[in-house]
Amino acid sequence: VDKPPVRRVAVFGGTHGNELSGVFLVKHWQENGAEIQRTGMEVKPFLTNPRAVKKCTRYIDCDLNRVFDPDNLGRTVVEDIPYEVRRAQEINHIFGPKGSDDAYDLIFDLHNTTSNMGGTLILENSRDDFTIQMFHYIKNALAPEHCPVLLIEHPSLKYATTRSVAKHPVGKYEK
Repeated sequence: VDKPPVRRVAVFGGTHGNELSGVFLVKHWQENGAEIQRTGMEVKPFLTNPRAVKKCTRYIDCDLNRVFDPDNLGRTVVEDIPYEVRRAQEINHIFGPKGSDDAYDLIFDLHNTTSNMGGTLILENSRDDFTIQMFHYIKNALAPEHCPVLLIEHPSLKYATTRSVAKHPVGKYEK
């Protein structure tokens, strides 16, 4: 199948403000982006939840990684709207809109966990040939290091994660 090339990639850190690996990487790449830039491709490092990062807490009002659903993305902005819902709308405006041809090709969302998962890639769609091939490449590049892939696909669940704005969403968890 002939697919257009991946041209726009975002690397998210700080979706949860107390998960600092992605925050440090994003801040580093914002200051020194040359190491992630590639010819013919835009790579944008982005701090997703700066208020939560500043307070070093998971979130301010609600979990940013759960509010990228149509109801929240279409919600009217009023004074008492939760901070993360407003932030989700801003992120959707910058990197989306979700589900459109204009959405970023790939969002790589970096997280930390206290679970004994090691470095784990998160796949939300087992029919996304591009992402499956990319995971295969990453796993081979990291060999002999172990890099499991966790499929969190569910037939009736529409994911409301930050990365779900992209055509190809990727989660990366690191212990």
